[in-house]
Amino acid sequence: MSKICQITGKKAMIGNNVSHSKRRTKRTFDVNLFTKKFYYVEQDCWISLNICANGLRVINKKGLDAALNEAVTKGYCDWKSIKIIG
Repeated sequence: MSKICQITGKKAMIGNNVSHSKRRTKRTFDVNLFTKKFYYVEQDCWISLNICANGLRVINKKGLDAALNEAVTKGYCDWKSIKIIG
């Protein structure tokens, strides 16, 4: 499972740990990603998405169908990558 949000397309960033002596070492800033189940009314089924906290806010604001259609048109996910649960 990749660490990319299926709604917003957010992924891990690379930055530096900076010590007190200003010595820099590489690190990653991971996305606040979790797996969430939604009831998809248009197809009368449950789906499972890997989304971040901001993606959950987008779904609450626009609705699941509009958010999924926008994510597919922007290329963040495709219909094959969405897991259908029963």
